[in-house]
Amino acid sequence: MYYIIVNPASKSGRGAKIYARIEPVLKEKAVSYEVFFSERAGHVITITKELCSRVPCSPEDPLKLIVLGGDGTLNETLQGISDFSRVAIGYIPTGSSNDMARDLHLPKDPVEILTNILSCKKPQCLDMGQVVYENTTSQLSRHHSSELLTVRYFAVSCGIGFDAAVCEEALASRFKNILNKIGLGKLTYLTIALKQLIAARKVSCDMYLDDSDTPIRLNRFLFVAGMIHQYEGGGFKFCPGANYHDGVLDICVAGDIPKPKILIVLPTAFQGKHYRFHGVDKYTARKLRLVTSAPLWVHTDGEVSMKSSSITLTCGQNKLQMLL
Repeated sequence: MYYIIVNPASKSGRGAKIYARIEPVLKEKAVSYEVFFSERAGHVITITKELCSRVPCSPEDPLKLIVLGGDGTLNETLQGISDFSRVAIGYIPTGSSNDMARDLHLPKDPVEILTNILSCKKPQCLDMGQVVYENTTSQLSRHHSSELLTVRYFAVSCGIGFDAAVCEEALASRFKNILNKIGLGKLTYLTIALKQLIAARKVSCDMYLDDSDTPIRLNRFLFVAGMIHQYEGGGFKFCPGANYHDGVLDICVAGDIPKPKILIVLPTAFQGKHYRFHGVDKYTARKLRLVTSAPLWVHTDGEVSMKSSSITLTCGQNKLQMLL
């Protein structure tokens, strides 16, 4: 039995169209399934929680979910799971970024992905991240759901600063849907990125790796991203060495870089060549604590709910079971 969660609004309605393509395959193969359509931000969390509570499952016979949506839809699914040893997830990407699918080298054809999910005998275990918001503000994202969680999971990445600020504004942008419909959705992020870059103020940060009491001091920084996978933001290869089985976070730090220079640095990140520039650094750690001099937006897989000035990221090795 499969339980299918569809975000019909992902990429301006592409989610609904892709489900319409795979539904005949499910019927042709006589697959037992139940489908749920999300109706608003945060609804996927509610659906997942309800399924996990009512469907009998165990580590030997896990609840099988198939998620159709973007990285954000998958992220909401994670927030609804209380015991990851009892749930296995198949993922059919229908979003704008699809960074997890890019790193997993999933096929482009959703029917082929579905076929692979249905034929998977044993889930593959992937690393998964967790962020704890230790100090939050009352400023909420314009795209927040009613589920304001001070602990969130992430499958791809978690970032604070510039990248999260871009995500927050993009999620609330009315132009994103228009541009998505004509295949120019990434222009939304480019325009907002330039705007956020101009408006970025000086904020310092102390980074604590693993259990060290000695901070790495950033007198000024653009963003810090702790990553499970290589890509975020729709194809930026911020952590080309990331391995989703090794139990550690790959950390990309964009520090005190002159704003005009950032316009040169960022495009090189599509090929993972950004570390050649002074002010861009990488680290690895199983735990990362960040304390900033002012509250900043925080994202998990592109989803933004609130600002914080103190967060702790950890990596759970092979915690996420995927049907691949």
